Amino acid sequence: MRTDYDFSNARKNPYAKKLKRSVTIRLDGPTIDYFKGLSAENGIPYQTLINLYLRECAQTQKRLSMKWRPAVKTS
Repeated sequence: MRTDYDFSNARKNPYAKKLKRSVTIRLDGPTIDYFKGLSAENGIPYQTLINLYLRECAQTQKRLSMKWRPAVKTS
């Protein structure tokens, strides 16, 4: 190994913007089980499947359609 390296002609990584970021997300057990089941069927890691699904939702601009019912007051 050299003791010094010359990086004066170095270029930035052109793929750096496409790299994945690590995040913490809380998912319920049945959701994880669902994706793990798909993972076993397809031979793809379950985290990759979740990423693919979320990417598809983002690309198609899928919106969640749900309505909250008002809380029932008990006296």
